[in-house]
Amino acid sequence: MLIKNYYKTLFYIFLLSHLIIWTIIPSLSNVNLPLDTIEALAWGSNLSWGYSKHPPVSAFMVEVVYSFFGNKDWAYYLLSQIFVIIAFIYVWKFSNLIFKNKLHSLCSIFLLEGIYFYNFTSPEFNVNVCQLPFWATVIYYSWKSINYEKISDLILLGLFMSIGFLTKYLFIYLLLSIKIIFILIMLEKRNFKIRFMIPGIIFVIFLIPHVVWLFNNEFVTVTYALNRTGIEELSLINHIYNPLIFLLKQIGILSPVIIMLLTFINFKKLNFKILKKDKYFLLFINLLPIILIFLTSLISGAKIRTMWMTPFYLFIGVLIIQICKNSLNEKNLKKFLAAFLIFFIISPLSYLYVSLSNEFKRTDYPGKEISDLVQRRWDKNFSNDISIVVGDEWYAGNLSYHLSSRPIWFNTIENNLSSVTSNTGVIYTGNPNILKKFCPGIYGTIKPIGICMIGAK
Repeated sequence: MLIKNYYKTLFYIFLLSHLIIWTIIPSLSNVNLPLDTIEALAWGSNLSWGYSKHPPVSAFMVEVVYSFFGNKDWAYYLLSQIFVIIAFIYVWKFSNLIFKNKLHSLCSIFLLEGIYFYNFTSPEFNVNVCQLPFWATVIYYSWKSINYEKISDLILLGLFMSIGFLTKYLFIYLLLSIKIIFILIMLEKRNFKIRFMIPGIIFVIFLIPHVVWLFNNEFVTVTYALNRTGIEELSLINHIYNPLIFLLKQIGILSPVIIMLLTFINFKKLNFKILKKDKYFLLFINLLPIILIFLTSLISGAKIRTMWMTPFYLFIGVLIIQICKNSLNEKNLKKFLAAFLIFFIISPLSYLYVSLSNEFKRTDYPGKEISDLVQRRWDKNFSNDISIVVGDEWYAGNLSYHLSSRPIWFNTIENNLSSVTSNTGVIYTGNPNILKKFCPGIYGTIKPIGICMIGAK
């Protein structure tokens, strides 16, 4: 019992350390929030059931944080780490269902520290990080639903499936994999149970508002997702080149995990038959989503961007430890822990070095200073508050985030004229050469953008 509690304590110490380190370091080293976080905040200022690039969940999450903390950068770095930590907790809970040994569960978590999605890139809260807890909970409640068939687990599975998909459409690869697993189990048992339809029913119900929004907005989010893959580039070579690059990148992503693995692995004791005990569930949840996305690239020639794979490897540690657990011993464990600590320390130090040494990153953008300049000029010329900012998510989004009035962001005002009255303070950002010619109010330039201010005298 003492040993089990010791490993559990180590797990929570790890979580707390990870949370503190990856909240403090970007808070101290970055001048401005990253692009994707500012983008989500821009959307969040004008909550909707969807946006031009993604479904609504990430925008909703940052807006909840903004309602409590306002424009405090550290709060959004903390939000990102909370999402990572929640995912780790559910991986831990799942691993405890698989393993009888808490050491194996701990090792499966420690292996994840070798994947840079969960450390180096994690400070930027975006749709990829936002998927993490929902990816983990869907797998956890899928396992529980299959093995215990409790109604409460099936309801939670449907809920997290819905939220996960409304975070990013790429979540569909996990949902398809889970669906295949459920079908195979029902075929094996030759027993279809009505209760297994509960998650699907909940999923459909929760998606209705977003589907209505899609119809009303010409499926702009789906179009954006397809354009990001480069699928419109009709070239036969893409069907070979893009899948090959995808595979090579996955090897690169997993190379630190492989290094950690080599510190304790004994190839003679590898046991793939042990997976049969789990009905190959571990193989399916880890490999099937990757296989499906690889086949997508192979068949369509789509380019798979590296960051899209952020949630795909959450349970890779559990799979690896299940296969290799018979080769673990105390001597090898010390080497493994040493390798883990090296990656645990090097990652934040590397982030700090890159952040401080490179002065041309998005996170060096003086968003707060520019917003203060804009606010002072506004106050000299107008009597009302700034209610709306118009422009792209970065420049206009930064104004929306930093200005004290928290103006609503619009990419374009043409379809939102109902929001503008005679007392509405509006700021346009855009190409200075164009904006200067047509600005009916106060015009100014803060390179590389022009700013047009229209307010009440």
